[in-house]
Amino acid sequence: MTNLLQKYEEGQVARLSSGKEMPDFRAGDVVRVRVKIADGASERIQAFEGLCIGRKNRGMASAFTVRKISHGEGVERIFPLYSPRIDGVEIVRRGVIRRAKLYYMRDLTGKAARIQEKRETIASDAAGDAEAAAQQLAKKAAKAEKKAAKAERKAAPKEAKKERKPKKKAESK
Repeated sequence: MTNLLQKYEEGQVARLSSGKEMPDFRAGDVVRVRVKIADGASERIQAFEGLCIGRKNRGMASAFTVRKISHGEGVERIFPLYSPRIDGVEIVRRGVIRRAKLYYMRDLTGKAARIQEKRETIASDAAGDAEAAAQQLAKKAAKAEKKAAKAERKAAPKEAKKERKPKKKAESK
């Protein structure tokens, strides 16, 4: 019985998610959700941008909660992941967090409510990455040469040091 339900649910998920690109986002990411709004006889798309504070992965019942501050007031919306009302989701910024649910953000305001941004390199800029890697290798090689020269100087006998640096004689008047 459960096998039939799972197959049915997988089919429904595939049907509802076809044509939509859902990125792999998680709690802590700032996302922009494009929602279809019925405006009289016509339909328009409205963006809701905010911090994803939680995600529930339950097959067809999967949902995510987005929180934003609007005119000084916190606004949260829970979006079903496979809803036909959602036109798409895009990640604006990825955050560095250590929790799955960020409900504590409800109590924070101002600078305390900020989340550190995750630093990532963009894969599309492969030439820039190769160039940066070459520069890093050159820096490492220069550092290694300096270290080797310093080790040589330390290994040299004290007499050689005396020969290199003559003592300054104090001039008497």
